[in-house]
Amino acid sequence: MNAGDQRLFVLDTNVLMHDPAALFRFQEHDVYLPMVVLEELDAGKKGLSETARNARQSSRFIDELMQAHRSAPIHEGIPLAVTRYRALGNGTDIGAPEQPPAGRLLFEMQDHSGHLPESLPGNRPDNSILGTVLALMAERPEGQVTLVSKDINLRIKASVLGVHAEDYSSDQVLDDANLLYAGQRALPADFWDRDDAGVEAWHAGDRSYYRLTGADAAEWTPNECLYLAGERPFEALVRRVEGNTATLELARSFYSEPQAIWGIQARNREQNFALNLLTDPEIEFVTLIGVAGTGKTLLTLAAGLEQTLEDRRYSEIIMTRVTVPVGEDIGFLPGTEEEKMTPWMGALMDNLEVLTATSHDGIWERQATHDLLQSRIKVRSVNFMRGRTFLNRYLIIDEAQNLTAKQMKTLITRAGPGTKIVCLGNIAQIDTPYLSATTSGLTYVVDRFRGWPHSGHIILTRGERSRLADYASEVL
Repeated sequence: MNAGDQRLFVLDTNVLMHDPAALFRFQEHDVYLPMVVLEELDAGKKGLSETARNARQSSRFIDELMQAHRSAPIHEGIPLAVTRYRALGNGTDIGAPEQPPAGRLLFEMQDHSGHLPESLPGNRPDNSILGTVLALMAERPEGQVTLVSKDINLRIKASVLGVHAEDYSSDQVLDDANLLYAGQRALPADFWDRDDAGVEAWHAGDRSYYRLTGADAAEWTPNECLYLAGERPFEALVRRVEGNTATLELARSFYSEPQAIWGIQARNREQNFALNLLTDPEIEFVTLIGVAGTGKTLLTLAAGLEQTLEDRRYSEIIMTRVTVPVGEDIGFLPGTEEEKMTPWMGALMDNLEVLTATSHDGIWERQATHDLLQSRIKVRSVNFMRGRTFLNRYLIIDEAQNLTAKQMKTLITRAGPGTKIVCLGNIAQIDTPYLSATTSGLTYVVDRFRGWPHSGHIILTRGERSRLADYASEVL
């Protein structure tokens, strides 16, 4: 490797608070930590929040590196060629690369505040970092110095000063959220007329199956939803893919009242596919993404009630969500765990009213039905999920777009035998700092579970709440 190829990455504090393993993500290049970053890590380590835990883990990683290379002169940098380091929080190996990186971890050893321009006075941490980067650029005119930060304003100020700045992208699942797996695919209009290797069809019980061979089948993934619009509509789910041969199962129809799930009918193709995934006992993990009003929660609750109370496939329904307020926080809430979560579960209560409202029942019957449903639906906080194991439960994770990849892993690994997990969310509506549509835990699990025979995914695009809500979603 030529000396000119060696790059120096200066990390902002928010990068380490977002991903403590970022120290090891820059391969053969050097990583530089300004002193103010260490100060901010120390100030942010207190508490039980995700950022506080990440700050403590970052400090542990740095300490382990220094202990492992105690004899190395610190002013020359600490080698990042480690053979093992722990994943955040669970004690397992992240895994060392086959060839350890040749980069070093460097620390700020002198004051660089004098390099700040007059337009950036004061001792603000962001300005101090910029002063350090400007000094490093002066010391290394031939080497490329890059500031890595998740703070947009800091990157803007850096660009104004001529400093090359980048967002931390190692945690991005996709380069563009529009590339996210949609879970469904439109078949070409001449699909049945193609002369590939023929189509084999058969029935098993009340289900219809097709086996097709051709170039199209090789591109499909298990449980992907296929449809053909037109005069002869066709909806099916891919059940198995072996080379260029695929087995399809005709999708069940939930469009009419006799096939309704807990009184809920599918109003469009995506909702019908969603109900097929939600009611399939062989599919243990389902992700539904859609804007407000597409019916994510209503369909999920209806399918859960049907399988819990009628089919007795699950013992109870558990619903949870991350408590991120849209506006100002209202402070501490009194009561038990379930009482504290009640204000956050307005969507659950609204949908339960829809599911329990029937025209022929009186007020006493509706109240009895509501009480029965409340006894089988438990509301739990994400904060107390670690260490639990759910057996034969129907677990709903609402607002999953606000969870990180690590939090999502913590929740999904709680599933025991017979448990089904459904993740709901809208990646265009993220309220958690430092998360975006490409780094959300919901995007992460959709990408990682794609192709697993026991998982399904669908994006709901058509709003069914009301004409007013649909129009507001389009114009506001």
